[in-house]
Amino acid sequence: MQASRDPQTSDGNHSLHHQPMQQIDPCHFSSFQVLNSNSTGNSSQGTEVSFQTYTEQFFTLESTPATDYVIYNSPPTASVSSNRSPFSPQCSQSYVSDLHHSSDNVYGSPLSGFSGVDGENKLMNALMVLRYELLGNVSDIDDSCSFNGVVSQPSSLARYNKILETDHNMDLKQLLISCAKAVSEADMLTAEILMNALEKRVSVFGEPLQRLSAYMLEGLRARLLSSGSIIYRKLKCNEPTSSELMSYMHLLYQICPYYKFAYMSANVVIGEAMENEKRIHIIDFQIAQGSQWVSLIQALACRPGGTPCIRITGVDDSQSAHARGGGLQLVGQRLAKVAESCGVPFEFHCAGMSGCEVQLENLQIRHGEALAMNFPYMLHHMPDESVSTANHRDRLLRLVKSLAPKVVTLVEQESNTNTAPFFQRFCETLDYYTAMFESIDAAPRPRDDKQRISAEENCVARDIVNIIACEGTERVERHELFGKWRLRLTMAGFSSIPLSSSVSNAIQDMLNEYSSNYSLREENGALYLRWENRALVTSSAWR
Repeated sequence: MQASRDPQTSDGNHSLHHQPMQQIDPCHFSSFQVLNSNSTGNSSQGTEVSFQTYTEQFFTLESTPATDYVIYNSPPTASVSSNRSPFSPQCSQSYVSDLHHSSDNVYGSPLSGFSGVDGENKLMNALMVLRYELLGNVSDIDDSCSFNGVVSQPSSLARYNKILETDHNMDLKQLLISCAKAVSEADMLTAEILMNALEKRVSVFGEPLQRLSAYMLEGLRARLLSSGSIIYRKLKCNEPTSSELMSYMHLLYQICPYYKFAYMSANVVIGEAMENEKRIHIIDFQIAQGSQWVSLIQALACRPGGTPCIRITGVDDSQSAHARGGGLQLVGQRLAKVAESCGVPFEFHCAGMSGCEVQLENLQIRHGEALAMNFPYMLHHMPDESVSTANHRDRLLRLVKSLAPKVVTLVEQESNTNTAPFFQRFCETLDYYTAMFESIDAAPRPRDDKQRISAEENCVARDIVNIIACEGTERVERHELFGKWRLRLTMAGFSSIPLSSSVSNAIQDMLNEYSSNYSLREENGALYLRWENRALVTSSAWR
């Protein structure tokens, strides 16, 4: 869910907020052209099948004319990016669908050049031309044996028929995995045929796997397109209004417990750690709307022994301003009003920047304050040693440790997509988001509910596309399993803080409002939120 954490509802309840959504206008492509992997720059050589002039525009996941395209056999690279996880707030230029909200709409792909009888005839004709160019006269070739005495591979036409025959026997998950395998092996003919088959089975109005598959298919499309610099020169993005983003995120806040899990577990840990402190400084490295701290301020105001002085530093990049309808000062003003109503001495400090930019001087540390550091679904967006020699992920952890905080809270998705190669990453993403889409589906919302569709599209789809389509610095969704986070924190000098029973009791009470398929497990010093047999989120505490 490409999202910030907490839009605020008008009645003061916690809700969620989302970063700028960017939509992509339609893009027209030239006709089917096969380019070989020896192509360089703009002088690519290839077998041309009805080539037409390229018109540079932009495309959406659904609005692109399903006619013509270019296939490159070079390894795919990425030129689309997302900057938000299903639970977290940041957003940079992102690949996002332009969903058409019509009740009879089946999720289509921008490159669906061959659908139905007409489409299959087009592909067959193109393959026949390709076959002639590559293998000579059809009459000279026996698909099953040799050409001029030399054993040959089956022709493209024979492969096409074999793939079509095979895909009819696959379920949707098998078809997705087979398609991803073809993409990973740069087998573009197989990939395109399987994508064509997938298009007929996916729908944003369907069952969880059908909806997820629609977005994963677009991730595969984007991955292939990204190797064609002519097609994918730039993205033209349009942001939805703040109120639209708030609406989408508030829906997910209501029907899923992921944000409440993050808020509640961190607040209980921080409240216990600060039990006897008179001056408290909380540094939130992704503050979003700041709604997490309303309940903590109210709880600290009522604690035995008197009300402490509270100072909060909010770190958040400037793009969050769109979802808030303004800068970080709005968060400070809101929290100051809450503190005033509770009789709590309060200060707010703005640090409008990304975590990669944070330096010691930005945090305004004061002697005598007890420090609490909060990392809510944020650290996985920090590039590590596999992306940059700067390794901001470990650099920030070392900086935080040098400040001797009393407590550090970490909430992250339990998924392994950081350094995994493409095919393994695809399978992990399929498994993880299958569980998430099933959990979303557990809420009593109709399948054709436009709010739910918009929430999934705007808050989940871009993350999926980013994980599948992007590489290098453009892939910002880089999740790690808790074991890896534990190793990073330990190497930075932190030690784990055991979670008290108060944390799990508070979370369990909250989960009683949701499906019984959610469960908690405490293991290796972390609290795991699970959907059925899949762990989705972990919460842990450190000092």
